Amino acid sequence: MIQIGMVAGEPSGDLLAGRIMQGIHALEPQAHFSGIGGPYMQAEGLETWYSMDTLSVFGYTDVFRALPKILRSYYGSAGRWQAQPPDVFVGIDAPDFNLRLEAKLHKRGIPTVQFVGPSIWAWRYERIHKIRQAVSHMLVLFPFEVPIYEKEGIPVTCVGHPLAQNIPLVPNKAAARQRLGLAENAKVLALLPGSRRSEIALLAPRFLQTVQRLQQAHPDLQIVVPMVNAQREKEFRALLSQYPVSHLHLLSTATHQVRTQPVAWEAMEAADALLVASGTATLEAMLFKRPMVISYVLSPWMRRLMAWQSGLSRPLTPWVGLPNILAQDFVVPELLQDEATPEKLMKATEKALFDQAWADQVAERFVQIHQSLCLDTPRLAAEKIVELAHGR
Repeated sequence: MIQIGMVAGEPSGDLLAGRIMQGIHALEPQAHFSGIGGPYMQAEGLETWYSMDTLSVFGYTDVFRALPKILRSYYGSAGRWQAQPPDVFVGIDAPDFNLRLEAKLHKRGIPTVQFVGPSIWAWRYERIHKIRQAVSHMLVLFPFEVPIYEKEGIPVTCVGHPLAQNIPLVPNKAAARQRLGLAENAKVLALLPGSRRSEIALLAPRFLQTVQRLQQAHPDLQIVVPMVNAQREKEFRALLSQYPVSHLHLLSTATHQVRTQPVAWEAMEAADALLVASGTATLEAMLFKRPMVISYVLSPWMRRLMAWQSGLSRPLTPWVGLPNILAQDFVVPELLQDEATPEKLMKATEKALFDQAWADQVAERFVQIHQSLCLDTPRLAAEKIVELAHGR
């Protein structure tokens, strides 16, 4: 029986890891998993040592608040794996946490796999040196990442994106609306302001003010808002009392079955368009072929720190959203920082909702990208992980 250590730091990583664990079980039915993860990994048998919520932070302020718990998770996990080494360690996303952990384990001769690399192609390319020292093998999601690592002499395999297999090429909007109790002929906008506390605080007020303006022109517009957990829902409801909107359907994990399909997917599949925080949700929305407006806002303090740390005031690519990066084009609008005003967000979102010709063009581009990512990710990733485990 092989022993596999795993760490996922946020809900999107938990979902990805759960799919990979399914692939490993197909090859090694008795494989044992231990570490840090969420409900999808636990459903596949993860022996959970620490709460994944501890790592689901963004920004220096959030990290500082959570630092004691993060350090306890880090040193506790590292100590246990050093005392009883796994056959292989797999870090899923969360590079700030996982690369440090992988470096420590790698020095002890434990094979390390990083599944989902940090966005070195966007900013802070110098992290490639840390990856070289910490990682035995990179598993990347996108074909354009392979030559980056090959050039630096880092073993790498593109395994595609597991979500490209799990999300249908042709979504069923009518069925999703029936599950959510939405009228088939209604105009529906999905709001996804992020899964982190700081994202809710900075983006949700702008998104709600955008909806207020949209509903002045389109009073019957329906709004669906998926919440990743009870804490984010509490924070969002507090803001909703300040910026009330009509026809809002709040979808929580407490009232929806998330084992088979995340609640955010229900919202995306049912919606005509999305207003969404930059991140994994934009990729999921692309796979559901939905027109979207991508937005993101950092606090002034966070902007200064990131610019100081990277030596840059903007990413190396002209795009921030994954759909645009994959298309190498501004297929959907990105309204970031000072551009993310309710007025500008309203204008862009109105186009996404009501310009059907443009929405059809966007969907056509998204189908092409979906097909390029649709590899057998659980099998490809599992084969490499099991190979490294047996090699040790």
